[in-house]
Amino acid sequence: MKQAKTNKIFIGGILALGMLAGCSKDIDQRSLPAFEPTATEANGGNWKTILLAGPADIIIPAPEAAGSAAYQAELTSIATRQQSITDTDKRIIEKWKSSGIIRWNEIARQLVATYNIPPEANPDGTYPAPNPNNPGAYPKFPFANPPYASRAYAYLHVAMYDALVTTWKYKFTHNRMSPAAQGTGIKALEPIQEGLPSYPSEDAVVAQVGYRLLKVMFPNDTTWLQEQSNEQKMAKQLSGVASPSDIAAGELIANQVAEKVLARYRTDGMGQAAGNPNLWDELKQDAMARGLTLPWESMETPKRPMMLAMFGNVKQFLITTAQRDSLRPEPPPAIGSPEFNEALAEVKRYSNNPSGEVWRIAQLWSDGAATYTPPGHWNEIACNSIVKNKFNELRTARTLALMNMAVFDAGISCWDAKAYYFYPRPSQADPSIKTIGLPNFPSYTSGHSTFSGAASTVLGYIFPDEKAEFERMSLEAAESRIYGAIHYRFDSEAGTRCGNAIGSFAVKKGMADGSN
Repeated sequence: MKQAKTNKIFIGGILALGMLAGCSKDIDQRSLPAFEPTATEANGGNWKTILLAGPADIIIPAPEAAGSAAYQAELTSIATRQQSITDTDKRIIEKWKSSGIIRWNEIARQLVATYNIPPEANPDGTYPAPNPNNPGAYPKFPFANPPYASRAYAYLHVAMYDALVTTWKYKFTHNRMSPAAQGTGIKALEPIQEGLPSYPSEDAVVAQVGYRLLKVMFPNDTTWLQEQSNEQKMAKQLSGVASPSDIAAGELIANQVAEKVLARYRTDGMGQAAGNPNLWDELKQDAMARGLTLPWESMETPKRPMMLAMFGNVKQFLITTAQRDSLRPEPPPAIGSPEFNEALAEVKRYSNNPSGEVWRIAQLWSDGAATYTPPGHWNEIACNSIVKNKFNELRTARTLALMNMAVFDAGISCWDAKAYYFYPRPSQADPSIKTIGLPNFPSYTSGHSTFSGAASTVLGYIFPDEKAEFERMSLEAAESRIYGAIHYRFDSEAGTRCGNAIGSFAVKKGMADGSN
């Protein structure tokens, strides 16, 4: 956990105090690769939004003219501040000089890893559940398991995308350039994209959306998140990228969008995703009524309820409930059938020989407790390609929104299949099988495979030159679960197909959003 500390934050000429608490300091110490975007996307304000009807949903005032006394006073305050810049200021500028969206994606991944810890059992053999109304009590809220993480990444990046489409609309409506471009002696202390207006500030939008969304998802870290947001806004003023009124306009957009996105977030059904003992038993009985002879059960001691048994009913972004049902994979092989026995024997072979390249791949994609989960793994992959291709913030936002919507929807469909079929893990069917880990939910279909199929399909569309590599990674991720003796081959193959299908819905949405 972070030790408390204070930093001075400069926003619009106001000093504020921030205190770090909750996470490790990795975000503060690691620099992102520097890159300069290659396009301004002057038409970006006309791209189709996701949850907003369009930029007209959001209202901000017109900026002061560049020659006005009010704006000139803002420029003077920045020039004066630059004359006494400190080493701490330089560190903060360096930290935020590249993509703010990628930095916030990294912050989200760090938070997920911090909270991706299953609660320990109570003395009576029951398990406590995190309480959002008392998030600091044990077990701390949230338990950021893969479904929770996929939802967090999706909502964060949908909000950023809708807010930035709105920002681009206003940028090219008002065309007020950065303070460093005004010829008043303000230095550009970081690269400033030529031709991109600074009102409203895209950095303020990203910083405020990141803070507003993540503080709801990770309430124990609200103060630290506020500090990250303040730092980013301060850095852009100190470096000559944005003025206080640019920042204020960005905050105004972000706050309005955040309210609309959080309204959906709070009513999408996640509150009922844990289920209850009656529902858990009903799932088991329904699967047995359809012919299942060995229903899944927890292999933990004491037995733990299925993780988020009703997550399959959470509202999806890209597909309807009817489409979810039509995409539900075909039934898995009957327990004891030749196909089942062959798949189980394959898992047993890998369990008996955990070495070499097979074991390396199983560990590479394990993404278990205290990691940022399989959805986070794919976010890291996506961010690496974004940097390599020099995307600006708007196109970065679009990439991560499309991919994370697909990953989230894929997770919902996967959990629907898990709950519907209630199929046992290989190590339940054969207790002699040793695994790299044992997720506490049914086997069919594979979450890793479904998440990966969705992510690779979207990224292959956005980065066509890398499509083959994304497909290779997706198949490797699917294989890794067989190598780790966690899944049967048919779990992984069905999951990959389902993920690919859901990813295609995101591709279709991207092809129609006006960005091409």
